[in-house]
Amino acid sequence: MERPLTQHIPLSGAALQLKEYEAVGGYSALRKVLQELTPKEVTEKVKDANLKGRGGAGFSTGMKWSFVPMNVTGPKYLIANADEMEPGTFKDRWLLEGNPHQLLEGMIIAAYAIQATQAFVFMRWAYKEAAQIMTRAIADAYAAGYLGKNILGKDFQLDMQLHTGVGRYMCGEETALLNSLEGKRATPRAKPPFPQVSGLFGKPTIVNNVETLSYIPHIMNKGGDWFKSLSYTADGGTKIYGVSGKVNKPGAWELPMGVTMRELLEEHAGGMKAGLRFRGVLPGGASTDFLTDAHLDVKMDFVGVAAAGSRLGTGTMVVLDDQTCPVGFVHNLEHFFAQESCGFCTPCREGLPWTEKILLALEQGKGTYADLEQLEIHTQLLGPGNTFCALAPGAMEPLQSALKYFREDFEQHIKDKKCPYAHH
Repeated sequence: MERPLTQHIPLSGAALQLKEYEAVGGYSALRKVLQELTPKEVTEKVKDANLKGRGGAGFSTGMKWSFVPMNVTGPKYLIANADEMEPGTFKDRWLLEGNPHQLLEGMIIAAYAIQATQAFVFMRWAYKEAAQIMTRAIADAYAAGYLGKNILGKDFQLDMQLHTGVGRYMCGEETALLNSLEGKRATPRAKPPFPQVSGLFGKPTIVNNVETLSYIPHIMNKGGDWFKSLSYTADGGTKIYGVSGKVNKPGAWELPMGVTMRELLEEHAGGMKAGLRFRGVLPGGASTDFLTDAHLDVKMDFVGVAAAGSRLGTGTMVVLDDQTCPVGFVHNLEHFFAQESCGFCTPCREGLPWTEKILLALEQGKGTYADLEQLEIHTQLLGPGNTFCALAPGAMEPLQSALKYFREDFEQHIKDKKCPYAHH
């Protein structure tokens, strides 16, 4: 993350090896922490930096760490959530493949802060190359004395394992991830108790996103004020933003937190492809509400995007153009969410396949106006507070906003008895 702010993150084959990482200051933050700081001081530094979780929820990282009881005996666990399965999101993969030791150093420091002795990188099954890179990085870190017993000669030990998941979107939800790691079915757990108190195997556990943990070494080296100064807004630091869809230069960039959507789309992603017009965007991955051209000057931080009626989520934008059917676009997403429901609670298990069938009927020209009413009802019944976890409410966000902004497209499918975009 110590690159010029507008530089592309390296693609496959460009992973920094241990010696290269050390040559640019790698593991100096860990040395500093172990020599100069108590665990509590590390947590306070992260709090002061106003680092918010980059996995989508945007909760204060330092605050989360502070909930771990420090006066208990027995194991504690730290887990890097690398189960990146949100459609449209690919930022963590580039960090895993580009700079694995940055993540490891962040994890070791985080483990020291909560006094964890065991760490896991829980990785999406499909990230084969990232898994190879991370396996080598962990082995190199052990060989160099950054992992194992008496790290850097101090009374601190940490063991680390890479765990590749079984390939369910549900595993990205932290309590479902814990169940999966324990060898159980990946269903979410009731909260409380929260994982910080009773997580993996009933022990205190912190689960943080890959991007979140990757900031930790830099905050330790340069301090909270420096980190906050990188941002355009009150949300601290930089952010890896992504843009996919029919733009000229899809990709991911590390930029100051709070950059506008317009700058991301027009300057970094190179604008829309020739002959296409921008119609809308999911600003933070598939489970966020559409925003339109009226929102292009919204600041892409947690507060700004929420005020516009959506969520920053993972900060990876999925662009809708004027020659792609919004109904087909949303149907594709709802098909994914219905398929990925863990089946644990009834609204999600039954409601998502139902919405998917209605959208398919509309796409096939068999829809009715009553179907639109049904879809509206589903966005309420599957909304926040009615399901066991956030999967179904997240799935409703693109649907409810599509019904709001692109209603004429839904009605056109009913009037014409076919998809008007079928020839594209």
